[in-house]
Amino acid sequence: MADAVSVERSLDGMPGDLQSCPIRQVLDRIGDRWSLLLLLTLKDAPQRFNALGRAVPDISRRMLSSTLKSLEADGLIWRSVEATTPPAVTYGLTDRGRSLIVALRPLVDWAEVQTPAILMDRRRAS
Repeated sequence: MADAVSVERSLDGMPGDLQSCPIRQVLDRIGDRWSLLLLLTLKDAPQRFNALGRAVPDISRRMLSSTLKSLEADGLIWRSVEATTPPAVTYGLTDRGRSLIVALRPLVDWAEVQTPAILMDRRRAS
């Protein structure tokens, strides 16, 4: 079985290690527990904070807020606040966020096809 460094070399043709990989921080963000789910929830239309919370029911309000702030800081989503009482906060994908969704589409398609087999393998392994 190939080690992580040789896999990385085969992916980009250049030597390097995973600790200093320049895209690691970006992949860590989209690979966390909630970011991808929230990005996929926003792919069709902007959503208000509470709608996002309902769409991803396992996420706490604190984690939802924290993840949205991180996605906004990375330029993947935008945030709009209407001066109402209470304030209406809406989130949507930026052009960068939409380009990420396009790039992730093959991975999402692969996961949808492979999930039944992966779950079966997990049951056999446990």
